Amino acid sequence: MADRPARRTPTPIRGRVVRTERLTPHMIRVVLGGDGLAELTTRGLGTHTDHYVKLLFPADGTTLPEPLDLEALRQDLPRDQWPRTRTYTVRAWDPAALELTIDFVHHGDEGLAGPWAARAQPGDTLYFSGPGGGYAPDPAADWHLMAGDESALPAIAAAVEALRPGAIAKVFIEVADPDEHQKLLTAADADITWLHRDGRPLGDALVQAVTTLDFPPGDVHVFVHGEATFVKELRRHLRLDRTIPRDRMSISGYWRRGSDEDGWQSSKREWNAQVEREQEPTHP
Repeated sequence: MADRPARRTPTPIRGRVVRTERLTPHMIRVVLGGDGLAELTTRGLGTHTDHYVKLLFPADGTTLPEPLDLEALRQDLPRDQWPRTRTYTVRAWDPAALELTIDFVHHGDEGLAGPWAARAQPGDTLYFSGPGGGYAPDPAADWHLMAGDESALPAIAAAVEALRPGAIAKVFIEVADPDEHQKLLTAADADITWLHRDGRPLGDALVQAVTTLDFPPGDVHVFVHGEATFVKELRRHLRLDRTIPRDRMSISGYWRRGSDEDGWQSSKREWNAQVEREQEPTHP
């Protein structure tokens, strides 16, 4: 049998900043455009409401060559000079205008992508790969449960917008304070609850809201994403206490306190496997 050709890393897409907008004190919207985004029309973007892309930022003291060839770069340069990757949800995609919208949580100089978004100006360039994704609200579900923190807000907002008219949804979004609220448009019968930390540990308000919720009857389709600690707790509750089947839940830790994305992604697979081992129902 002939050897299979080596799988080549997809060529990153070059975006150009079209405009930016400060949505709330800690959320910045960046809209990317440019002819390079035409490639996205062949990659299935728009089929899921949790689509994400991998943003590529140059390592400290380096610049990305143009055009960017990731395979060549990784072969020619030491690892500490490879681009740093950050994963972000696609808030919106306009294939006619070739505009990709990404919302960034911004906490001053903390992190990598947030400070970049705060400095971004029209004409700046940003390379990214993707998209990935796997969730969209199931129109056959009797009702929907969505819960998350700021990191999950763009995906929750996209899902709420995609709900069919009259669909029933219970939506819980935890943010720092009322200044972080956003207007979410939907044709659904969506009960959207904004939860404020007010000094409480991140995720506590979400866990309390979901665990005390009076669940409507029928088949529920679940989306719970955000910081890994509360995601783990809610997964246990939904899987064991509410006995919701795994295939009716999209649950993932987008990030973990105390880890940057490099550290979290390197341990996430094993973390997920451990959570599943601990939280699967046992049968006599």
